[in-house]
Amino acid sequence: ITDCRLALPEGTMDWHFPFFLVATVTLPSLCLQFNPQPLEELGSDIGIQVFNQIVKSRPRDNVVISPHGIASVLGMLQLGASGRTKLQLATMMKYNVNGLGKILKKINKAIISKKNKDIVTVANAMFLNNSSKIEVPFVARNKDVFQCKVWNLNFEYPAAACDSINAWVKNETRGMIDSLLSPDLIDGMLTRMVLVNALYFKGLWKSRFRPENTKKRTFVAADGKSYQVPMLAQLSLFQSGSTSTPGGFWYNFIELPYHGDSISMLIALPSESSTPLSAIIPHISTKTIDSWKSMMVPKRVQVILPKFTAVTQTDLKEPLKALGVTDMFDPSKANFAKITRSENLHVSHILQKAKIEVSEDGTKASAVTAAILIARSSPPWFIVDRPFLFFIRHNPTGAFLFMGQINKP
Repeated sequence: ITDCRLALPEGTMDWHFPFFLVATVTLPSLCLQFNPQPLEELGSDIGIQVFNQIVKSRPRDNVVISPHGIASVLGMLQLGASGRTKLQLATMMKYNVNGLGKILKKINKAIISKKNKDIVTVANAMFLNNSSKIEVPFVARNKDVFQCKVWNLNFEYPAAACDSINAWVKNETRGMIDSLLSPDLIDGMLTRMVLVNALYFKGLWKSRFRPENTKKRTFVAADGKSYQVPMLAQLSLFQSGSTSTPGGFWYNFIELPYHGDSISMLIALPSESSTPLSAIIPHISTKTIDSWKSMMVPKRVQVILPKFTAVTQTDLKEPLKALGVTDMFDPSKANFAKITRSENLHVSHILQKAKIEVSEDGTKASAVTAAILIARSSPPWFIVDRPFLFFIRHNPTGAFLFMGQINKP
């Protein structure tokens, strides 16, 4: 696993986006026409579809997921699936991983490249039961395409197995996520395999928010109550715009680039405070977000954005079932013959935990430039003082590393 590290000046404040996904697999050939849509956009759309399912049941919660992480774990499972199990996965994903290994490998390498300047660490691992006879081609293919490591564990001792997996997660997310699995999720008699995807991002703003500009302001949460929360503020040149959903709901969006220029945060929120976030979410897809790019214009904008921390843990089993991926969760129907022929595997849980912390950061901005900008006429404002969506996008590939809704910072 490539580890990208960035030396930071002492005392810098930054944004951390660790993310963690785990699939627990327990005991009890397909031809798709290649879709003309870019591969990583298809991967990100899978994540956005899953997000849509999650927020339906949690419209007022903070929810954070990693579309790229979901696509990676489903891709790893697709490599091990056969028959109808594989058909369901490939139909939902709209691509067959087998024929696209080289492209996926290239995407995965670009995301963790040092060219990004901002730290992105992606780590995939399979924890296999000591007694499982795993097919060698499956292990080799996963290592090649997803840089996936394989470890042996004894699941007969759930607490010890949990400790090992949680220690791996803590290490790979730089201590940002120190526990995900609890022993009750592992069945000592039945669990055979745990799939893990950890994604960590540490970005520095290209144009920093100065700590002295952070002040408490009113944020009206999804429950209608007003809260005083610390908000970041800066006046700078940003790409921004507005558009409407097919239903006529207008919303605004803005792009905040990170200092390496490879990665950006996009923020979208309804133009009218009376429009709920749920009115614009079903309209969002990678194509919608691509269309924002063509509508954005550079403007000198006063951005007001809340500092926030959000942690979400979600079992992706029900959202995936709702999207037509059902067989892999059913002990009598799951077919993972390419992982092992010695026993019948099925997936019991796909757990995801994501954590995001948002604050000012310590990149050096040119004070001279800032002074010149402030001397001009009164700028438009982009005030994020009500529920909003955010996306962390790796621009060279189009991969969405994170997305989420923040209803209360």
